[in-house]
Amino acid sequence: MSEHQSRDSSTTEGLPVAPSLGPTLEELRLPRQRAAVDGRVMYLCALAIVLAAAAALTAQVLTRLIALVTHLAFYGRLSSEPVTPAGHHLGPWVILVPVLGGAIVGLMARYGSQAIRGHGIPEAMQQVLLARSRIPARVTLLKPLSAAISIGTGGPFGAEGPIVASGGALGSLLGQLLGVTADERKTLLAAGAAAGMTAIFGSPVAAVLLAVELLLFELRPRSLIPVALACTVATGIRIAFVGGAPVFPIPEVMAPGGGALAVYITIGALVGVAAVGATKAVYAVEDAFDRLPIHWAFWPALGGLAVGLVGLVVPRTLGVGYDNIEQILGGTLVGRAMLILIVAKFVSWAIALGSGTSGGTLAPLFTLGGGLGALLGTALAGLAPHLGVDPRIGALVGMAAMFAGASRALLASVIFAFETTRQPLGLLPLLGGCSAAYLVSCRLMRHSIMTEKMARRGVRVLTEYVVDYLDQVLARDAASSEVVTLRADQTVAETRAWLESRVAGSQHQGFPLLDRNGTLVGVLTRRDLLSQDAAVTQRLRELVRRPSAVVFEDSSLREAADLMVSEGIGRLPVLTRDAPSRLVGILSRSDLLAAHRRRLEEAEHIEEGVLPVGRLRRRPSPTPRPGVEATGG
Repeated sequence: MSEHQSRDSSTTEGLPVAPSLGPTLEELRLPRQRAAVDGRVMYLCALAIVLAAAAALTAQVLTRLIALVTHLAFYGRLSSEPVTPAGHHLGPWVILVPVLGGAIVGLMARYGSQAIRGHGIPEAMQQVLLARSRIPARVTLLKPLSAAISIGTGGPFGAEGPIVASGGALGSLLGQLLGVTADERKTLLAAGAAAGMTAIFGSPVAAVLLAVELLLFELRPRSLIPVALACTVATGIRIAFVGGAPVFPIPEVMAPGGGALAVYITIGALVGVAAVGATKAVYAVEDAFDRLPIHWAFWPALGGLAVGLVGLVVPRTLGVGYDNIEQILGGTLVGRAMLILIVAKFVSWAIALGSGTSGGTLAPLFTLGGGLGALLGTALAGLAPHLGVDPRIGALVGMAAMFAGASRALLASVIFAFETTRQPLGLLPLLGGCSAAYLVSCRLMRHSIMTEKMARRGVRVLTEYVVDYLDQVLARDAASSEVVTLRADQTVAETRAWLESRVAGSQHQGFPLLDRNGTLVGVLTRRDLLSQDAAVTQRLRELVRRPSAVVFEDSSLREAADLMVSEGIGRLPVLTRDAPSRLVGILSRSDLLAAHRRRLEEAEHIEEGVLPVGRLRRRPSPTPRPGVEATGG
């Protein structure tokens, strides 16, 4: 550690050492160290439990409202019992029912809120990324109401997307009313959304994973615990209303062997290709609607016309269609009938969703993927009967793989299929098939069905969650140990003369200030030293206006970077905990940048293999750029 001293500093030799006048540990401004779980997390957990109850009740209201609209629209009676529109007796008049429903939704979006358009999850993601998790209060009412009208009049959607959006809106509204931080409001939004999904499907673990993969964009105790508690409460409320049976019960399936497992992975990969095609088709339809010379409020009615025409030919395509999924998984809907259903359902769903109406995507994707997986499983089982391929597992893998490929929510897809069927023998095929679909989707498609719309608006959505590299590097490993310091008893005149000499070290922008004991007194910048307000006869310690912002040797670079931002400074003294206020180095913004060089080298530098077979060429290490080298000031 180098030190600039005045010419007459030698006259102090032999005199008693002055007591330290440096700041105490309490006077220093240190990095904030937040516990993984503190009182605020406990507060969020309590709010999440209340929120879960509200979201679960909202889900029950929505499902009954959908049934009520379905009874009125297709059967002309008042009832909230579950019903499918496929058994209607309207004849050709059925075409007008989805048109009327689409027209109502278009008017609600035009004069209520455009946020009700779409399938729910992308809109919730957008609010998290762009609006600090603030969702307008009116969406809480309008989204489930518009979805009930859209689905109840035959829309080929699921109820899960709207209830995810409604639960998220409840969480956002609660956060806005109580005045929590944006980060905490995001947690409440995710908790409400996940609780809503749980209340529909009875899949709490999958809902937590979906929240992590698509809404939270993180995996921390502060957000994970409230969401998990919310899903647990929502499951309990769902059991109280509809019981604890799985949503899609299927008979016992065959334990997969090695050959069958390879077939299921192949099915997952093929369904992954279909997921890419389905995603692109939906956005191609949306682009086609964008080119229409009419107001977007009329688009849902046009989409409803397509739904009605397809529904006239294939009535099974109308409505939610959870019964179709159950029959596909159970093996009671097979062959030509299943092929017609998935083709017709795809056409109806793609046009309706592209028109901008309100409805969820999970149920249609599960229908398409389950049917395609069952067809592939049946075909491959016929080609290789000795492998023991079970078409029902093929359907299960296809259902989950379609969602994994379209949404990129890999873990949520695997666990969802398990929780909704409770078939443990399907877990391994699900893991292999969904991983294959995820791989194919990542290779063939840049964005998912959840993020494509935001990407088109210029929003970059990152779905790769890694530990912050700066959290892994300690200040002592990145700081410069050769520090140019100043003595606290020097005068301003002496220091300015030294700065003007342009000797080594005098060009730095910041200088730690030490007393005679080598204890940190403060930090002065070049601007402080050259300020007109500083009298030439003043001692440097008199120029220190505020306690120094510092880090310790074992502080992380993330803590240091956060402290630099919050304090608006570019360098931090590094102290040792053994002797607080004892300077051991200095950390600058350039040191933070230089710390990333190792990360880049680990990512881009390919080592030669130990074995002589297939040796790989080394990539050149990244060339240091100007201004990235660590400096002392």
